[in-house]
Amino acid sequence: MINVIIIVICLLILIGYGFDLTAGKSRIPSVILLLLLGWVSRQIVQMTGMTIPDLGQALPILGTVGLILIVLEGSLELELKRSNIPIIRKSLILAILPMMIMAFYLTSMLLLYQGGSFRFTLLNIIPLCVISSAIAIPTVKNLQKNLREFVVYESSFSDIIGVLFFNFVMLNEYVSAHSIGHFILDLLTMILISFLATAGLALLLRFNNHHIKYIPIIMLVLLIYALSKEFHLPALLFVMILGLFLGNLDELKGNKFIAKLHPDVLNREVHRFREIVTEGAFVIRVIFFILFGYLMENQEILNTQTIIPALLVTLVIFLLRAMQLRLSNVPILPLVFVAPRGLITILLFLSIDPSMVIPMVNKSLILQVIIMTALMMMLGMMISRKKEAGEKLTSEELITAPDKSQ
Repeated sequence: MINVIIIVICLLILIGYGFDLTAGKSRIPSVILLLLLGWVSRQIVQMTGMTIPDLGQALPILGTVGLILIVLEGSLELELKRSNIPIIRKSLILAILPMMIMAFYLTSMLLLYQGGSFRFTLLNIIPLCVISSAIAIPTVKNLQKNLREFVVYESSFSDIIGVLFFNFVMLNEYVSAHSIGHFILDLLTMILISFLATAGLALLLRFNNHHIKYIPIIMLVLLIYALSKEFHLPALLFVMILGLFLGNLDELKGNKFIAKLHPDVLNREVHRFREIVTEGAFVIRVIFFILFGYLMENQEILNTQTIIPALLVTLVIFLLRAMQLRLSNVPILPLVFVAPRGLITILLFLSIDPSMVIPMVNKSLILQVIIMTALMMMLGMMISRKKEAGEKLTSEELITAPDKSQ
């Protein structure tokens, strides 16, 4: 039995690797294929009558670890330089404005339709408003560099701000000067912890001569994240700061602290560390989405009571995105389609206390929105494949151009 389990796990991961290899040519997001693989695996298990233990408890753990590694992987690749300021500014705006507009708009519509608590309704809606970096970042790796960097920044900002927004609503029954002050204090505390922890991890990466050094550093990153979450601090901010720092040592060579780390030597260590993070993120991502697909119930996917609300939510997502991209003077194609919901949506939804869950926002609705946004992204990647050759220069110029409003 143990050998059979090992064979199945190895085969599933290798199939997931095959999906990743072909994604660049097929433009089908691997998440769709992984979900389908998990669902097919469940049908086979049910047909053969095999007994499988409850795997649902592993989903939040895998999702959290995957989110950390994916954001770290993405931020390690970003370049902090003056020419990237327009991309950072526009991606931050696009991470915040559509999320807030959509959250309050859908909350208002739900309250008009069924009444209830504004706070509980908003809390349930927020997971649907956050772009999933776990799906967006791997999907755009074959796009032009400027577009890819934009999506990494935007989806990472969306995850961080979405978690901040979600935690603020969950922990504060009322919005007051005290709650806002406490929120700002938590943010500043996390920034301070991030810089101290980043400096410590950089020293460990540079001066630890033991033959095993990268896995302990990853464990420390997970530990700092988990401890920060226990104190309700925006822990994902630490992950992004760490990645940006390690990935931009060349830009920081003038700093005395960086000079003491011998950045040329440290860069080699960072390169190896990035390879470990990338491969770890891949394995966790594949296992997470296969497991999520395995846990999907047919009646949840085909729930007719939630299909219309799911379509409306998806329509709002892409209409708001198209308008904001146009107003920000950012290329609409293919970016308008890159607004997937996924891992972060699931994690936030699962973390809602059962007493705060509202009937309209259930697992079926979440699942259908995730599938619809993933299918839309697949369509966008296929369209972009036909247009990218003729629009390459235009896209790069637009995304780095000043906002029209300036």
